[in-house]
Amino acid sequence: MEIIHTIARLKESLQKLRGAGKTIGLVPTMGALHAGHAALVTLCTSENDVCVVSLFVNPTQFNNKEDLRRYPRTWEEDCLLLEKIGADVLFAPSVEEMYPEPDTRVFDFGLLDKVMEGRYRPGHFNGVAQVVSKLFAFTEPDNAYFGEKDFQQLAIVRAMVKQLKMPVQIVGVPIVREAGGLALSSRNRLLTEPQKADAAHIYRVLRESIEKIEIASPDKLTDWVIDQIHKVPSLQVEYFEIVDGDSLQLVASWDDSGYVVGCITVFCGDVRLIDNIRYK
Repeated sequence: MEIIHTIARLKESLQKLRGAGKTIGLVPTMGALHAGHAALVTLCTSENDVCVVSLFVNPTQFNNKEDLRRYPRTWEEDCLLLEKIGADVLFAPSVEEMYPEPDTRVFDFGLLDKVMEGRYRPGHFNGVAQVVSKLFAFTEPDNAYFGEKDFQQLAIVRAMVKQLKMPVQIVGVPIVREAGGLALSSRNRLLTEPQKADAAHIYRVLRESIEKIEIASPDKLTDWVIDQIHKVPSLQVEYFEIVDGDSLQLVASWDDSGYVVGCITVFCGDVRLIDNIRYK
């Protein structure tokens, strides 16, 4: 695996590979890699000649400086994992390399970034669009891979690609879960073992909620999910919304859309966890 720290070197290396007719896949990450990331990389290596993984903790998508400071950083473990699963190139730039000057671009995603995560993390998705658009410009991938756990982020990236007319195929990859059902996340490293056991309750409730869509409206089911999760004292729901999977707008009836997803954010102690489940 080739480890690259500069944009110029990345472009030079990929230009040679592209010139040789190789297809290029990209997996953008912020490190602290786990089996969910491994699933992205494995799919990328199977569908492309060259798999590039970026590792960059992007400061512009953190509206909370303490959250940025606490974000797990596990460089040596990450390199070992990527070597093991067959990544070809690791692009790990510095903040100064990615942002030699402030990125003042402001993206307009309509209502997509005003709901759910966007309501509670102002500026977050603009920062995501800034860094992902830079990575796409530097890498020029044929395909780019994102986990479906970050459901709203996936919608934002797809909208950005359409807006900027970038010739890259965005591939969503299903959520990978721990044995107890907790969605894998780099933030899970911040949980104690008892907290992990409590957090597994989130997915249990979401899974059980699927059985109730025949007898409960989206509003009633929303209330039920929140009440059930709050039965575990360490869990506090920030939001749970049942939305159209494309527009991310609330649905009032199950007949409002053929693609309905429940998206949730829950604090377990001071660790913020996200998850989602598809209803139809």
